[in-house]
Formats: sequence, C-alpha cells, structure tokens
Amino acid sequence: MRTIPRFLFSAAVLCLLITESFAAKPYNLLIIQTDEHHFSTLGCYGGNIVETPHIDSLAKQGAICTSFYATTPVCSPSRGSLVSGMYPQKTPVVTNNIPLDDSIVTFAEILKRDGYATGFAGKWHLDGNGKPQWAPKRKFGFEDNRFMFNRGHWKKFVDSDDGPAVGAKDKKGKPSYGLDGADEETFSTDWLTDKAIDFINVNKDKPFCYFLSLPDPHGPNTVRPPYDTMYADVKVPIPVSLNRKPEQIPAWGKSAGVKPAQLQKLMQQYYGMVKCIDDNVGQILDTLKERGILENTIVVFTSDHGDLCGEHGRLNKGVPYEGSARIPFLITCQGKIKAGTVVPQALGCVDFMPTVLSLMEVSVPHKVDGRDASVLFTGEAKDWDDIAFVRSTPGSNWLSAITARWKLVYSINEEPWLIDVKNDPNELINLAGRSEHTDIMKKLTKKLLAYGKDYNDPYIDNPRIESWMQQVLKR
Repeated sequence: MRTIPRFLFSAAVLCLLITESFAAKPYNLLIIQTDEHHFSTLGCYGGNIVETPHIDSLAKQGAICTSFYATTPVCSPSRGSLVSGMYPQKTPVVTNNIPLDDSIVTFAEILKRDGYATGFAGKWHLDGNGKPQWAPKRKFGFEDNRFMFNRGHWKKFVDSDDGPAVGAKDKKGKPSYGLDGADEETFSTDWLTDKAIDFINVNKDKPFCYFLSLPDPHGPNTVRPPYDTMYADVKVPIPVSLNRKPEQIPAWGKSAGVKPAQLQKLMQQYYGMVKCIDDNVGQILDTLKERGILENTIVVFTSDHGDLCGEHGRLNKGVPYEGSARIPFLITCQGKIKAGTVVPQALGCVDFMPTVLSLMEVSVPHKVDGRDASVLFTGEAKDWDDIAFVRSTPGSNWLSAITARWKLVYSINEEPWLIDVKNDPNELINLAGRSEHTDIMKKLTKKLLAYGKDYNDPYIDNPRIESWMQQVLKR
C-alpha cells in the first residue's frame, strides 16, 4: 500500500483549513438604495437609453428579481418595511414623515449586536418631520450615522466645520434643492458615495454593514455636468398608457395630465441622474475589488419605490401600477447565489430583512412579518407561495395581491381591478368581470383576506372593500 508523503499530506490539510477559514468568514452587507427609480431605466430590466453596466453587473454576478414590490409605494412606509421586516401598519409608518417606533429592531441592530461595524449615509426618512436633520439621535443600529439625514432631496453637500451640510442656499440663506455649481465632489450622489467608500476603507478588515441611500433620481430633475446634457438629444419615448380611454382608467389611477413636451425635458435629466448613479456604483464595486472583499460582500441594489415617468399620464408614485410599485432588486452573494439567477416570484420590501439575514447565516431573534425567501435565490425552493401584498397610504385606501403574472386591486371607490401584467404590461384592461378569471379572483381574494387577518390590516375591514370581496367570493 502506497503512503502519502508527509509534506503532501500537510499541504492538503493546510489547504483544507484555509478553505474552511474562508467559508466561515462572515459576509459583509452593502445596500445601495435609490429613490423613486423606474426599474426600466436599467439595462438589466430592458432599458436601452441609459447604459448601466455597473448596476447590470450585479444581475450578471448574482440575482435579479423581476417582480419585487414596494410594500407601500411611498418613501417612508417602504423604507420602514425594508429595515424592519414588518408591514407598515406595524411599524407604524403608514405614510410619509411618521417616526419609526422605538421598539422596532432593524437588521442593522441585529448585525451590530453580532459584532458588525454598521453605518448609513443618505436619506433616512423615518424620524418624523426633521429636514435635513443630520445624524438623528435614534440610530436603529446604524452606529455611524454622521452622514444620515432625515429627509429632503438636496443636490449639493459639503463638509463644514460643524459637520455635513447642504451646500446650496436660497436667497434667505436657507438650505435649497438648487445645484449651485455642484461638481464631482459635492453633488449628492458623488458626495454620499465617497462617504460609503471611506467607510469601506476603514472597516475592510472586519465584518461590516453599510446602507447608502441616494436621494436621486427623485425630483427635482436636475443633475450636475456632464450628465445634465448627456441625453439632450434623446427623443424620450412616450408611454402607450399616456393616451388612455376612459374605460381604461381606474379611480385610483386617474391621470395628472402629464404632457409629452413636459416629459421630454424631465426624462432627459432623469436619465442623467441614473447614469451618474451607475458610474458611482462602479466606483464602489472597484473599491470592494481593490480591497479584496468583493467576493465576501453581499451587494444589494434596490429603490424605495418607482416613478411612473409619464405612464398613465402621471409622475411619481403612490399607486399600484408597475412603474410606481415595482422596484429594481439585484443581489450578489458569491458562494450561495449563482451568477445569472432570475427570481420571478413576487416579493416585497417586507421580505428583505429575513431573506438577507438568512443568506448571512444570522438569526432573527424575533418574529417578523416578512418571509425568508433565500431559497428562491439559492435555487432550493420546492413549494413557494408566489404572492406579495401591497397597500396604499391612508386616504387612498387600496389593497393589492400580486403574483408574477396577476395583480388584483381592491379600493374603496370602485369595483376591483384584475390585471394580467404578463400579457397586458401597460395595465389597461380590467379582467375582473370576466367569468374565465373567476377562479384567480377568488384565489387572490382569499389570500388577501388571510393576509389582513394575520397582519391586522384595517383595509380589509373597510365596508366597501369588504363588500367587493364578498361579492367576488360568492360568484
């Protein structure tokens, strides 16, 4: 019997120990969140106007979600659900400018307790009315929150003797949304990216979690040179849904009267903001690679909600249309998520916390509303319930159940809408009254009722919504 030379045996053992050491090394977590970002402006989501190679690389190296939704398509509620894993009625941030409850334990707090260095730069929007309100006293686990501001869509930041400050002022000397000569060092996206890179460089040798929250491409639609003229010659495509017939307009989707000429000017600047974001994402990825930690860092790119960008004659958000409620979600996790993974099942911001902590092999010490969807990303899912629930802010009073194909919307103002998003991407046809769709209507309605009961959503108790639901179930 041949024996293995001692030096070869020792080398093999050493390689095994090194492999196990790398495998046991905890993942870092870097989240890049934009604000009011239409997913279709990204190449990986079919965009063909703005080249976004750096953001697209995340889809190539990891996973892309094709049905990821803002739990409520408005800033504060969506953000509250993302950091907590709880539905808005629980956080209780159901609309903008409501403070996150002191009892909420975020993923950052859990990671901090687990020994992670944590930080946040950019728009927070979960501490009430403060504006800009730098470094809120309540950190919610984001220990280095020097460059966190509560709210506002500022375009220029500077480092002053008193700390970070808005660099543009109005005639009265108050902080302004103006560009005021912002350049590659002071423009909001660049300045905040630099803070994220500084944090990475300082904490590269330890586990870290950093949240970069960019205020663009939310309006005002302005961006620094050269991005301000980069798309000046682009003929902005006019959405098909801009010219709708009366029967194609639900009460919750009435037009705000956006005109093609207005859209032409706004979108050229919007594209510039997206391009600036992509270039800065490239700088962050280069930093991770140069520091030798890209492979061991989970990188997430997402947004808080969408922007209709003229679809259905509307701008901004707040409605269940795809451009408003569906958001980009890309994630890399080398060793667990195979390159080029596509996740078509419907997910929402509320599912983020349990999913990402599961990928990081960090336990959630308390019950959350969101689901651990990590099996969808690792390819281990066998029986997954394809459903996500999206709700409005108070006053609008609509509630939606969404799958990879179907979207059912109940509201207080009219009969329900059923949309086949796969075959009607412009969302112009209501299928709710057609007998051939009775089964899917009943199925989604039952799921909405179960959600409302399990998570105490008051919308299902609204007399009008309750009446519509009962009518559907009796068919």
